[in-house]
Amino acid sequence: MTRKLTISVGQHSDKGRKETNQDFHGSLIPDEPLLGLKGIAVALADGISSSSVSRVAAESAIKGFLTDYYCTSESWSVKTSAHRVIAATNSWLHAQTRRSQHAYERDKGYVCTLSVLVLKSASAHIFHVGDSRIYRLSGHSLEQLTEDHRIGFSSEQSYLSRALGANPQIEIDYQKLPLAKGDVFILATDGVYEHAAPRFVAATIAANADDLDRAARLIVEEAHRKGSPDNLTIQIVRLEDLPEGDASEALGQRSELPLPPLLEARMPFDGYRIIRQLHASSRSHIYLAVDTEDDSLVAIKIPSLDLRGDQAYLKRFMLEEWVARRIDSAHVLKPRLQSRARNYLYVATEFVEGQTLAQWMIDNPRPNLETVRAIVEQIARGLLAFHRREMLHQDLRPANIMIDRTGTVKIIDFGSARVAGVAEATPCIGQAAILGTAQYTAPEYVLGENGSPRSDIYSLGVITYEMLTGRLPYGAEMARAKTRSRQRKVQYATALDESREVPVWIDAALRKAVNPDPDKRYDLLSEFIYDLRHPNRSLMSQRTPLIQKNPLLFWKFVSLALAALVVCLLHLQVSGWHGFEMP
Repeated sequence: MTRKLTISVGQHSDKGRKETNQDFHGSLIPDEPLLGLKGIAVALADGISSSSVSRVAAESAIKGFLTDYYCTSESWSVKTSAHRVIAATNSWLHAQTRRSQHAYERDKGYVCTLSVLVLKSASAHIFHVGDSRIYRLSGHSLEQLTEDHRIGFSSEQSYLSRALGANPQIEIDYQKLPLAKGDVFILATDGVYEHAAPRFVAATIAANADDLDRAARLIVEEAHRKGSPDNLTIQIVRLEDLPEGDASEALGQRSELPLPPLLEARMPFDGYRIIRQLHASSRSHIYLAVDTEDDSLVAIKIPSLDLRGDQAYLKRFMLEEWVARRIDSAHVLKPRLQSRARNYLYVATEFVEGQTLAQWMIDNPRPNLETVRAIVEQIARGLLAFHRREMLHQDLRPANIMIDRTGTVKIIDFGSARVAGVAEATPCIGQAAILGTAQYTAPEYVLGENGSPRSDIYSLGVITYEMLTGRLPYGAEMARAKTRSRQRKVQYATALDESREVPVWIDAALRKAVNPDPDKRYDLLSEFIYDLRHPNRSLMSQRTPLIQKNPLLFWKFVSLALAALVVCLLHLQVSGWHGFEMP
């Protein structure tokens, strides 16, 4: 049986010597696929004592996080999801204070601390604001993992320097730690950790290993007995088992589906009728088919016959449809809605009647600038749909871009896509080797580095350059450069050419988009697209040697200079002969 992420939790909270309990806590262990894709969340908030509504703030922060975190995109990383949710909660709490009678007294408003522990796959993610604490049990001592956001006036007086709801924006401490079976984490408010000794906490947890709720209650009682004047809340989390990282569970798909046979024309297949083969490669076979329910045309993609024994390949094949179902863009291939049970492992998508960009460039070897812009802008919209979901396409090339009969451009083939959230849940998928074509692959991938949206921008820049010039900016040299120093030596070939209408400022934009150093490329797709329509003065002001900017013009000047030199030498030689007198 597949192992899953499993924990034991013990929790206890008490108002202590105060009239009301302004602490709030909670935990959520979801079912699959959210367990694999989002993990387990444990959260604790402590309302400030000077505010009569801080209990509302603490409760809203915990309930809001445990609800909204699991509603964020499944493709987002834990960090992105949690940051977005916490920032939204902070804005809401701050707005509530601004609407109240204490608009200018934040110590009386909707303010609280927040400490969150998210366990996903083999990692612990910690998010922290305020002075509640998260510890990890280490033998008979406690290792404090969070920093107190507290400023002291004296040994007896202090105040929170950072808290949820105190300001319009919030700075959130974040760290990621590796997990090991048996790890114990403790979340506690100051009413507990300031009065219950670490040795007592560790001993109590060890003595009550089978009843963590009892351990939590005994620790709270000890803090109260030691004179704690505050509310008291503690959560104890023990990691019982780590997941095996099986992709099928994380993606919510059935890995036990049988592999389909090689399909042929007129063959019935799972409610479809095969018409003909559209494409075949070492990675997949694609067929045109008719859905027998409504006679609509679809494309059927089945795994490659040569790679069916490769489990990593099959998991990435399953990921492709998962990615497609989470992107809604007119410029990204749409999956077929599944209305019946599936009996084989395959992908069904819309059928795009048209041609690949690779074929389009063969048919249109000298397109005008506006046509190129229109195509590139559509590709960029499709890429942006990936990036907004924390996905990278990683294999953008002319063969993976379709243009239909209406001129609509669509990105296809997501077999190399990297999804941040899935990479965290199933590292075997997230760390797969880049499968793209070397000439369009960003140089950092060749060095074994992780990609970023700038990597996709590089590929788009190469495609744009090729559409305008009919060649590649580095030829085949960049693909051969296996070290960073070698990559720096590869020279960019200017797109300027007397036989083509490419403005100097377009060449400057292309040069930046395909810079071998990702830090020197565009940060955003929108910046590149904007510069393809508007001259960027900052790029134009950068002095570039003429031999790089316009080699043809450079050699014309060199030839002219050499010709002038030859004329001068001939003139001097002739003058010398005339001045020579016979004896």
